[in-house]
Amino acid sequence: MRHTTAYDWALMIRVVLACFLSLLVTAALAQAPAPPPATPAPAKAVAKKKPAAKTKPAGQPTVAAESGPCSLGVISAIGDRFSVQKIGLTIFANEQDFAPIENWGLDDLVMARARAATGNDPTVHRINYPKGAFEPYFNPKSRLLPDPNEGIPAIVRRITANAHCERYLVVVRAKGVAPGTKVEIDGIGAYNQGVGSVLRHSHLFAAFSITVLDGQTYERSNPVLAGIGARMERGLGLIEDPLNRLDNDQFPEPPSAATDSAILREKARELVATRLDQALPHYLKRD
Repeated sequence: MRHTTAYDWALMIRVVLACFLSLLVTAALAQAPAPPPATPAPAKAVAKKKPAAKTKPAGQPTVAAESGPCSLGVISAIGDRFSVQKIGLTIFANEQDFAPIENWGLDDLVMARARAATGNDPTVHRINYPKGAFEPYFNPKSRLLPDPNEGIPAIVRRITANAHCERYLVVVRAKGVAPGTKVEIDGIGAYNQGVGSVLRHSHLFAAFSITVLDGQTYERSNPVLAGIGARMERGLGLIEDPLNRLDNDQFPEPPSAATDSAILREKARELVATRLDQALPHYLKRD
């Protein structure tokens, strides 16, 4: 039997110590707190997009529509331009120009005087029409033989397809002749006549025609009376009276100055209103 030597004892002690140290390390690792979980990187802030502002649809232009029965439809085409004319000693010294005056409200004035002439009858309606509807009448292409399609009845028929009025009162600008001359004047305007500063004078004029049409046939109502009224109206529009007089310094120079002239606007409105009040009762009188 082999005896245990000192060497053997030393080897056994080293083995035991190694096992003991291994157990200590294992226990220490088991008791050590687990490392904290890795904190995830903060997410990048995403800018919230603001909802796009809702675009409101552009409002459709509203047209004042009058409802209910219509005994009289009023159509006026006199208030878009102001005629500015100079009359010299010869035809070569004559000049004519036009200034826009839509903001003067002359067509509104026709409607107001027509309502007044009918006792403010609520069945009197204003008839709106497309811009340029009366151009075939003002500037007809047919020169030798009149084209019915360019006449007032045909134009009114086209623009009143859905109006269904008993009658239509149509007031449009017309042409006349300046008193004492052969010079044609056109619509609503003013003329300056003469030479120099002493022998020169200025006048307003309002040349327009009035027509009443049957709402079913579009024939002219009471043509005999209408003819008398038209002649009376043309005469009243051109004779000399305080409404026609205009100071020379009120004559528009240049012609475009007429558009913003408060004096010309008020004088023209007064002249047109007076002429309408004189003529309309003859046209609107029932048979």
